[in-house]
Amino acid sequence: MAEPLRIDIFSDVICPWCLIGRERLRQALEQLDPEQPVAIRWLPFELNPEMPREGMDRRDYAEAKFGGIDQAREIYANIAEAGRAEGIEFDFSRLQRTPSTFNAHRLLWLASSKGLGDLLKDGLFRAYFMEARDIGDLAVLTELATAAGMDADEVGQFLDSDNGEEAVRQMESVAYQMGITGVPFFIFNGRIGVSGAQSPEVLLQAIGRAWDPLPDEATAESAQPDG
Repeated sequence: MAEPLRIDIFSDVICPWCLIGRERLRQALEQLDPEQPVAIRWLPFELNPEMPREGMDRRDYAEAKFGGIDQAREIYANIAEAGRAEGIEFDFSRLQRTPSTFNAHRLLWLASSKGLGDLLKDGLFRAYFMEARDIGDLAVLTELATAAGMDADEVGQFLDSDNGEEAVRQMESVAYQMGITGVPFFIFNGRIGVSGAQSPEVLLQAIGRAWDPLPDEATAESAQPDG
């Protein structure tokens, strides 16, 4: 069995560039040997760490973050165009609330321990960007986790507790210590870092360097604006 390609990805589930980066990574991985095992680990990075747990009205959020709804529409129109090029149909106009993503990250931490992190991450992306669901709502999170193959009772008990909170905070602290200021941020084999939703070609180059036996090094391409 070949050694797995390890990919750590700092991201947030409400970051549209993270979904675009996810699709571009998928395209890059399709060009590898189909026998090459890949181990993806999703790591937390909250775009809005001060967001109240109940979230906030989307218009209020857009005005506070982007300086007004018109500016937000322009930014999201550009993101939507980039998404369409990758087969992703964003519909930002349907979003009514911007959620806190802390509990989603806690749940991803639990899902990853069961080998279900990838499935849950995709479900969270789809629920937020395609279905305009409030992924800060515990009932929605439980439903999505169950759809990913997790036990509903276990998930409910987990979300009602403080389990995983310290783990998420520690992982976010690692990101800050590394100087990560935007997501997605990919780390290949613990050696090569790529910031932003880069093209499949750039990601393939980074993967090639991650297998190179040269001393550790890192690359950091320009990050994409966050959402």
